[in-house]
Amino acid sequence: MAPKADFFEASLRAVADHELHRKLQNASDRHLDHVAQARAEFPPFEAERDAARRIKEQSIARLDELLIELKRRLEENGCNVIFAATAEQARDYIVSLAKKNRLRRAVKGKSMTTEEIGLNQALGTAGLEVTETDLGEYIVQLRGEPPSHIITPAIHLSKEDVGALFAEKLNMPYTAEPEALTAEARKRLRSAFLGADLGITGVNFAIAETGTLVVVENEGNGRMSCTLPETYVAVLGIEKVIPKLSDLSHFLEILARTATGQKLTTYTNFISGPRRAGEIDGPREVHVVILDGGRSAMLADAVMREALYCIRCGACLNACPVYRRIGGHAYNSTYPGPIGSIISPSLFGSAAGHLPFASTLCGACRDICPVRIDIPRLLLHVRWRETETADETRALAWPRATARARAAVVRFARMARHPRLIRMMARIGLALLGPFARDGYVRRMPPP
Repeated sequence: MAPKADFFEASLRAVADHELHRKLQNASDRHLDHVAQARAEFPPFEAERDAARRIKEQSIARLDELLIELKRRLEENGCNVIFAATAEQARDYIVSLAKKNRLRRAVKGKSMTTEEIGLNQALGTAGLEVTETDLGEYIVQLRGEPPSHIITPAIHLSKEDVGALFAEKLNMPYTAEPEALTAEARKRLRSAFLGADLGITGVNFAIAETGTLVVVENEGNGRMSCTLPETYVAVLGIEKVIPKLSDLSHFLEILARTATGQKLTTYTNFISGPRRAGEIDGPREVHVVILDGGRSAMLADAVMREALYCIRCGACLNACPVYRRIGGHAYNSTYPGPIGSIISPSLFGSAAGHLPFASTLCGACRDICPVRIDIPRLLLHVRWRETETADETRALAWPRATARARAAVVRFARMARHPRLIRMMARIGLALLGPFARDGYVRRMPPP
C-alpha cells in the first residue's frame, strides 16, 4: 500500500498527541531495555552480528543463483512456486488460487509483505473472510487500521484502548486485564483456525540448500496458519533467501535478541512442503509466492543493495527519535521508521519520496541494527537520489507547505546572521535546560 496522506500534516498531528507519545515512549523504552539486557547476557552477540552480516552480503551478491536453487528445491519438495514481479501479480495469483479452489475463509500469520501488496483488501473483494491471527494484527484489524510497527502492530495502543475495542467489537464486558483480553482473543481465533481453508504467512528466512521456509513467531498462530488449513500460501520478498541450513543459527541468535529481547522466539517453524503420505497434519497444497516489487532495482544500486540485508527486526524503529515521537501511522507507508524511509521510495515510488527526510541522522538505528546496516548513509543516498530525479520533489516541497514552517526558517535565518546573538541564545538555552538534565544529559523534555 503506497503512502497517501501528507506526512508533514500527519506528523504535526502526531506530535500534538501527548497520549500517543506516552504510549510510544513507554513501549520503546521497555524494548530497548530488554534488548540491552539480552545482548549483555550473550557475549558472542557481536561475533554473531558479523557472521550474519557476511552471510547477507554473500547472499545478496549471488541472489539470482540462490533463488533458482530455492525454487528447484521447493518444487522437489512438492511446493508450487511463482515469482511475482509486482504486487499486482502476487495478489492476482493468490486470489485466483482462492477462486479456483473455492476457498472462503483465510487465516493469516503476521506478514508485512502481504501488507505491502494489499492482500487483505484483494481477498476481501473476492469474497473471502480474512482473519489476522497475530494478536497485535488482530487488534488493528478490528480497528480498521494498518499496523503501526513492523513487529508490534498495536504499539500505539494501551491495554485500556484494547479493552474498549473488545467491548465494542466483540460484545464482551469491558476489562483492561491483559489475561482476560488475550483469553477472549484466543477463543475467537481458535474458531477461525478450525474453520479456515486457506492459511497465509510471511517468511523470515528461505533456505536455498534444502528448500525450507522458516517462520519465527511467539504466539503459535504462524504454526496454526501453515498446518491446519488444507491450502497454505507463503509470501516472501526475494531478499529472504540464505544459502545453507547451517547459516540459519547466526540469524536466530540475533533476531529475537534484537526484535523482542528474547533468547529465542517461542516458535521456530520449518516448512519444506505439503503433507506427505502417512502424515496426519499439514496442508495438502503449499504455494510459495516470491515477490520482487521493486527489490531488484535496489539490488542494481551498489549503495541501496545494503537495504536488502534487513531481517525485519524492527529495532531501528524503537531507537529512532522521530518514530518514537510520531509513531508509524504518520509515515503512511507499510514500512515506517528508518528502514522504511529507505525502502519505501523503491517499493512505492515518488509518493514516498519525502520519507528519507524524516530523520535526524543521529545513528541510533545503525548502532542497534543486528546486521550493521549503515542506515544514515542509505538515508542520505536516497535523499540525494530523490532530489536528483525531479526539479522540486515533495521531499523538498513539504516543509514550505505551511506558513508556520516558512516563518520559523526566516526567523532563524535572521538570527544566524549575528554570531553574538547565536552564542547568547545558546547560553540561555543551556541554562534553561539545566533543570531537565540527569547525569549531564537531557533525555526527555516536558510537553509544550
